[in-house]
Amino acid sequence: MAAELSLGSAASKPQTENGVSDSISSVIPGWFSEISPMWPGEAHSLKVEKVLFQGKSDYQDVLVFQSSTYGKVLVLDGVIQLTERDECAYQEMITHLPLCSIPNPKKVLVIGGGDGGVLREVARHLSVEQIDICEIDKMVVDVSKEFFPRVAIGYEDPRVTLHVGDGVAFLKAVPEGTYDAIIVDSSDPIGPAQELFEKPFFASVAKALRPGGVVCTQAESIWLHMHIIEDIVTNCRQIFKGSVNYAWTTVPTYPSGVIGFMLCSTEGPTVDFKHPVNSVEVNGIDTAKSPLKFYNSEIHAAAFCLPSFAKKIIDSK
Repeated sequence: MAAELSLGSAASKPQTENGVSDSISSVIPGWFSEISPMWPGEAHSLKVEKVLFQGKSDYQDVLVFQSSTYGKVLVLDGVIQLTERDECAYQEMITHLPLCSIPNPKKVLVIGGGDGGVLREVARHLSVEQIDICEIDKMVVDVSKEFFPRVAIGYEDPRVTLHVGDGVAFLKAVPEGTYDAIIVDSSDPIGPAQELFEKPFFASVAKALRPGGVVCTQAESIWLHMHIIEDIVTNCRQIFKGSVNYAWTTVPTYPSGVIGFMLCSTEGPTVDFKHPVNSVEVNGIDTAKSPLKFYNSEIHAAAFCLPSFAKKIIDSK
């Protein structure tokens, strides 16, 4: 659902189309507030120093602003996608949780992730020979390269090939067993990302993975979206015959400050996501020249420790 972005002096009022409320996020004098039916009754606000870019692509509204505390901020359809200060907590975890769980990943596919941050992290793995990315919105790629060069640096790696188009269609055309790992860096399951949370998409992912291959997909917040997480877990347990696990991390500028990941493997060599086989220290992933800011071996293991209310629901599936 597209957001309504206002630079005026008063809050924008919710708009409805066919009885469904749009997400609404507003810049009201000097503040950006993230308001959406995906997290009703609450909003997170950041002080805006300057709006750097505001445009509308074929798929979504795109906004970049300079905040006073989190650096530059990328917003799609009114929802914060990354900030310079805390993007490491998301990019590093969605990448290294799966790639550190299998030995010597060689071929990796990224669905979404147009900002390039996941590419940056995948490129740390010296065993990787091929990195494909399929991003539907070229404007996100271009804006990220212009305003977030330290994130979009991932595009500069010679192993990377960018495919601009629909990730669902791209996966359907991928030969069976092509990839060692697939990382799905999607926005919330409304608008252009909705199909990336549905059972046919997971089936296409499983087909594109080799035996014992892994997928990691953005899987919402345990504080806000347990009903969505239940559906994702149910679908994944039906599709993936190897391991199926849920992990989480903290990202201050995401709704509730928490975001989760669904990690699954196909039938084949056993994958134990909770006990990574690739040490970041041993394999040169974490270097003095380019140090990790968030991920380490301890936080990898801890990411799978769930609070009781979430563990009960996820285990019951």
